[in-house]
Amino acid sequence: MKVYIIGIGLIGGSMALDIKSIYDDAMIFGIDANEKHLDEAVNLGIIDQKANENDLINADIVIVAVPVDVALVILPDILNKIGEQTLVFDVGSTKFPICQAIENHPKRRNFLACHPIAGTEFSGPKAAIKGLFKGKTNIICEVEKTTFKLQEIAMELFNKLGMRIRYMDPKSHDKHIAYVSHLSHISSFMLGKTVIEKEKDEQDIFDMAGSGFESTVRLAKSSPAMWTPIFKQNKKQVVKSLEEYIQNLTHFKELLENDNFQEVFNEMQNTNRIKEILK
Repeated sequence: MKVYIIGIGLIGGSMALDIKSIYDDAMIFGIDANEKHLDEAVNLGIIDQKANENDLINADIVIVAVPVDVALVILPDILNKIGEQTLVFDVGSTKFPICQAIENHPKRRNFLACHPIAGTEFSGPKAAIKGLFKGKTNIICEVEKTTFKLQEIAMELFNKLGMRIRYMDPKSHDKHIAYVSHLSHISSFMLGKTVIEKEKDEQDIFDMAGSGFESTVRLAKSSPAMWTPIFKQNKKQVVKSLEEYIQNLTHFKELLENDNFQEVFNEMQNTNRIKEILK
């Protein structure tokens, strides 16, 4: 099985490691705009060989693991270069723009729109880890537009990776992911910004930072090159989620200003039920 991975970072690299461990006959080829990433991936044993897009005619599976703005540009050309029986899927955090970009492509049936909800705050080939996708949810959009034989190949792979499958239309995906992922990253970045600005005057602030702060700002270590295009593509839904979040923050601030600590308690207690949801 010849697997070509475009973008050898956390997600692409982790998929490469798992596929190599699952399929004895798998040959992993890497394509990346960053030549150093390819060299690093070869040295780490993540990929077997370097490749380029002209080699995609030989692929059984092509995994597109690049920033979402890049995926929009290169995916039509990828579909132009693959064979008739090649499966192509992406792993991007926005789904409506990518589905729209190739909806009329002659090889639309070869493409499966995916979003494995897995990752860490790190990036690059060194961030790749085995077992990243085990027990994680993989959102699949417009599955009916992918030919059934290629659906079967994809589902076998996802099952062996240990992922749970959810089906969703692209617009609903982008709406929901704005709340549970995109908003979380913005919150983390802005909390980090607030503390860094304060630290300019108070050097001891990071000495006082505990595990709560560390876990809350963990996502602020994420790559701006990856997340800026995500926010751009999902701008409408992200702005809406931000408006609601800011309203809640403003309300909480007003409760504090008015010494309404019973309502402060109630707000937190009502939110505690998230423990029942995120077990």
